[in-house]
Amino acid sequence: MKRRQFVQSIGAGSALAGLGLMSGCATTGGSSAKVVVVGGGFGGATAAKYVRLFSNNSIDVTLIEPNAAFVSCPMSNLVVGGHSTMAEITTPYSNLSQRHGVKVVRDMVDSIDPVKRTVKLASGGELPYDRLILSPGIDFMPTLPGMAKAGAADKVLHAWKAGPQTVALRQQLEALPDGGTYAISIPLAPYRCPPGPYERACMVASYFKVAKPKSKVVIFDANDDITSKKGLFTKAWADHYAGMIEYRPKHKLVDVDAVTNTLKFEFNDDFKAGVANVLPDMRAGNIAVKTGLATANARWCEVDFLTFESKAQKNIHVLGDAIQIAPAMPKSGHMANAHGKTCAAAVVALLNGQEPLANPLYANTCYSFVTAKDVVHVASVHKYDAEKKTMVTVPGSGGLSSAASELEGAYAKAWARNIWADSLA
Repeated sequence: MKRRQFVQSIGAGSALAGLGLMSGCATTGGSSAKVVVVGGGFGGATAAKYVRLFSNNSIDVTLIEPNAAFVSCPMSNLVVGGHSTMAEITTPYSNLSQRHGVKVVRDMVDSIDPVKRTVKLASGGELPYDRLILSPGIDFMPTLPGMAKAGAADKVLHAWKAGPQTVALRQQLEALPDGGTYAISIPLAPYRCPPGPYERACMVASYFKVAKPKSKVVIFDANDDITSKKGLFTKAWADHYAGMIEYRPKHKLVDVDAVTNTLKFEFNDDFKAGVANVLPDMRAGNIAVKTGLATANARWCEVDFLTFESKAQKNIHVLGDAIQIAPAMPKSGHMANAHGKTCAAAVVALLNGQEPLANPLYANTCYSFVTAKDVVHVASVHKYDAEKKTMVTVPGSGGLSSAASELEGAYAKAWARNIWADSLA
């Protein structure tokens, strides 16, 4: 199979039909079972939809999500660069309820009682569950004292949760005078979307190249080197943004002065930016930590990869960016979508007294825009290793783009449409 065909074949949705997840799942049993899903991102929305599908709509599914619509982190850097709009990356939750019978509750979760198997809502209500699927995404660790000061978080943005901060960061870039500097600070891995910060640097530079040609992009990376697609990004910077993007590795951020937009580093000189874009250290979402599920360095949730059941609490499954990842498994939207299907199949099987699939296999593709049209990708395939009890990459699978191209740009946009539909339509 040619590389281009392979990349297309592991796009959103195909990880389901060809990998055996549907086998033995459809059932008419479990009619009294209740599944509560917390978080309507790629993992949670997919899990909610597929529990209904795999159970022939016999299992009662409630999705708790505070937002009125899903806003995609993948493709949001295009909005930052001025090449897309928020409307184009936003999908309503209405299809989950209207087409699949998922009960969507717009609320936050205040607490979870694993013994009583109940979820307490911020509004005061309480929901019982037989199985709880938690897809809380990421939250940020309070390691930067300056960001705790009044008004700091409204000025020095992360925009790493697509939504209002995406728009606000775009507005900051528009207000920056020509000749000003945009600085992005990247935390030590693991963090959500390994290539995302480098893609963002490209998108900001693409805007500067047209509108503010005297401006610069400076990347401060706490890691020793670029964590994903190094050769492809460095080539894009040289080919398209020579003299405009500066990359500085081994710059661990220890504080921020939001009044002056000054970044302070552990061993390097302070840097004052026109626009400071700080990605703090990340961990599993607050509700997972509060429930005692973040057992890996108090940051990430350890799970059984056959079912995504928490190793800390029975009957609670954790998906997506919040988990302690397997080797070479990225924290990506595509991966969370695969988690959601695998978990949904396992939950339906368990609620019907069946064994979960013993050999799950799924794929990941991550596209990155290096210009408004040119895109590169990285792909991987992961299978369960029964001896190691974790997911491992399939030898010889996946790979990188040979070069950026507009054709891959078309693939990237098709991938986004497909995965949004697979998760939410």
